[in-house]
Amino acid sequence: MDRRSFIRGIVGAGSAYSAFLTPIDAKAQILSAKTRSLLITAPVELTGDWGGMIPNAALQVIERMRAACYDGVRLVSDQQPDRLRVEKRSSGSPAIWLHPDGTTTGWIIVNIGERDWSKLAYQFGHELGHVTANSWRGDAKPRPPSRWLEEALVEAFSLRGLGILADSWSKDPPFKDDSGFGAALAVYRQNIVERYGKLAIEQGNPKNLDIWLKQHRFTMEGQPGLNAFAQAASLRILEEYERNPACIEALGALNRWDGRSALPLEQYFEAWKASCKELKASAELPSQMQRLLGVI
Repeated sequence: MDRRSFIRGIVGAGSAYSAFLTPIDAKAQILSAKTRSLLITAPVELTGDWGGMIPNAALQVIERMRAACYDGVRLVSDQQPDRLRVEKRSSGSPAIWLHPDGTTTGWIIVNIGERDWSKLAYQFGHELGHVTANSWRGDAKPRPPSRWLEEALVEAFSLRGLGILADSWSKDPPFKDDSGFGAALAVYRQNIVERYGKLAIEQGNPKNLDIWLKQHRFTMEGQPGLNAFAQAASLRILEEYERNPACIEALGALNRWDGRSALPLEQYFEAWKASCKELKASAELPSQMQRLLGVI
């Protein structure tokens, strides 16, 4: 098979769906709970240059990470894609390809070395967080000033998933006689956490997020992507995820409003809580983060 051709891997339960999800706004009718579980079981296809890696091996890692990220999490979004595509590239940063072609495919780009399963799981988990947060369609371009918060939220989403994956890999490895790799995953995750912890100390420790925000808000809101402030803040968010995994469902209510991350934090949180209410999702996460950041 040509390396650049699509490698289709149907994972999870179910082989067909009764309806496609189409782009709809916050006023649209809430879809059924069955449809809203789509991201857990959506087919995954690989594309790009995966080199000498066995395609099924990469798919197993992706599927295991997806299961870890959604462990104990209820999917509530009415704007989920009906399939996922993971493309491996040899350059550039991991990203969501915001393809404006009207399809309902969440397109994730990763950049990893051959059989670098730790990095694959980590990068995939972060981008899956963006998909969960409704940032996968062609009109989902991230914008300041609140972009950093979504980056912090989905980074914590990936770090939590990595921890669960490391534990499950040790107990039930996807590859024969490979339980020891669970420890390597745990070390990979810990290295990230320690690096972010050092950043947090340098920034005045965002354990007190309200003071931290006042000190750095202007700077962080002007920096793109997963900047150093978003990295540091992700550790505090990770604590919330681990304290109450059910609060993660609020990610599915993100960005369902006009303006998306272009809203300032004060309006962003109010729109987020209203979106949670519409989807009948817990608003604990936005309410807690609003309190911690002192933007009430």
